[in-house]
Amino acid sequence: MNFENLYRILFQGALIWFTLLILIMLLRAVTGPRITDRILSINMIGTMVISSVCILSFVLDESYLLDVALIYAMISFVAVLILNSTYIPRNPSRKKFLDEMKEGNDQNGQKERASVKAAEAGSIADTDLPGEKGEQREKGENIRRLREKMTGGKDGELI
Repeated sequence: MNFENLYRILFQGALIWFTLLILIMLLRAVTGPRITDRILSINMIGTMVISSVCILSFVLDESYLLDVALIYAMISFVAVLILNSTYIPRNPSRKKFLDEMKEGNDQNGQKERASVKAAEAGSIADTDLPGEKGEQREKGENIRRLREKMTGGKDGELI
């Protein structure tokens, strides 16, 4: 046995191993309890396919397969980015906050809405907000700025 045959056996074993791992990850992608498990297993499948194509390129002595592996790597990367941006929220607390603001279910919702209206009207009465008048104005301005951020500077629907 020469080294070439040993390498061929090693690469065939690696391809069989990658095939088994791809099947296991495919099973995990189908049965994963969470979406993050599914996305991670899809990413691992892509990585193992790229490795397999590179090994095949070396075994078959075909250099164009390396180009195929590079293109597949780019496509796999973009696919994982799209899946992440689609299924995983960037800031889960922001969605909850916006839902609460739309529904008005927050604890101080009526007070804050009254203070926002007073701040927009330009007159803040002592009954609208607790504390000193300077603090009242500052809180009213902060609420007004927050509302402008949420509505995109327009009157109407929240972003």
